[in-house]
Amino acid sequence: MNLNEWALKHHVSLEALAELKTLWIKEGPAVGVDDVAGPEQMVSHSIRLQASEAGARLWRNNVGAGRLENGRFIRWGLCNDTPELNRKVKSADLIGLRPILISPAMVGQTVGQFVSREVKRRGWRYHDTEEERAQVRWMNIINALGGDATITTGEF
Repeated sequence: MNLNEWALKHHVSLEALAELKTLWIKEGPAVGVDDVAGPEQMVSHSIRLQASEAGARLWRNNVGAGRLENGRFIRWGLCNDTPELNRKVKSADLIGLRPILISPAMVGQTVGQFVSREVKRRGWRYHDTEEERAQVRWMNIINALGGDATITTGEF
């Protein structure tokens, strides 16, 4: 029996179960947005801690291409199947899942919502570059399909 089944058996409300999960799934100390200053790597670390505090999990999405020692050429990272695709749609720095408690229509199941965060250094501003437009395309695709994607300089 999982937690959702137990809650249904004992008539625990969906709201109470969601609150319990928020209290129960804590990975470590929260880091406030103002506690971290500096380069993108530090902002990324803060966002990952905030996500964990909120019950979500984010992982680094490294994107690139190169040759292996055996000479084989490979590409890695989401939306990097070809150079053309990568120029048009650039996946975010951090990707992961957030638990979402579904309404009674789905009998209290929890599903994972896809989460995507493009991390920028503190003080960054949008300049409508080709790269930024490609990042916004990725964000729009994820959000249109029910995910949660944004560009951030410090908040999860």
